[in-house]
Amino acid sequence: MTVTLPAGARTVGSVHSWDLSTGVDGPGTRFVVFLAGCPLDCLYCHNPDTRQLRNGRRTTADAVVAEAAKCTAFIHAAGGGATVSGGEPLLQPAFAGELFHRFKHELGLHTALDTSGFLGARADDALLADVDLVLLDIKSWDRALHRRVTGRPLEPTLDFARRLADRGKEVHLRFVLVPGLTDPPGNVDGVASFAASLGNVSRVDVLPFHKLGRAKWEALGREFTLADTPVPTAEQVRAARDAFAAHGLHAV
Repeated sequence: MTVTLPAGARTVGSVHSWDLSTGVDGPGTRFVVFLAGCPLDCLYCHNPDTRQLRNGRRTTADAVVAEAAKCTAFIHAAGGGATVSGGEPLLQPAFAGELFHRFKHELGLHTALDTSGFLGARADDALLADVDLVLLDIKSWDRALHRRVTGRPLEPTLDFARRLADRGKEVHLRFVLVPGLTDPPGNVDGVASFAASLGNVSRVDVLPFHKLGRAKWEALGREFTLADTPVPTAEQVRAARDAFAAHGLHAV
């Protein structure tokens, strides 16, 4: 099959790594490529080594697609697809756009974009046309808390979420539950109410805070300020899921 690639195709990007995943990277078994670089500095980031573009390796889209092609038969059989994650994929929109186009049209894979939405304005209509699902992180509803958690304002993420809703693009929303930080009932309810208003959020993943990235922070010579923060209890996670469910959302 002959595919006409978008302008700027055969690009080179900064890639941290790639892997096969069966977690919260989208439905089924997925080929996940992690791009380097992120404009956020989340307190609980479990991959702080992906934050800088220079921490990736310069890689062609051809090389990434060829790697994904090795797994295509297995991915199709497992009802999966390909996810472009990070870091923040929209820091490299041309490269991410080519990957989505080729995953979808050359390999016939379901495609997912894993993003904070902060750089959503960089995702043009052509890129979004090649994305089947957006995995959208909303870190907090409280604006001051969002800036404390990420170092950035919330509004660009909300603008992107509304744009996705206008396009009818399916969204899986993710919310990281951090005891003593993001778990106040009003904060959780604010995210839930907004998500329910969109009409295109088919699933909410309440992700319990963990400390698996602590060693990476220390290896980078940075303090992991949440080192003494407890992981949420099963009851706390259940309460957050119930808050989303109360707004008619499917929360897991």
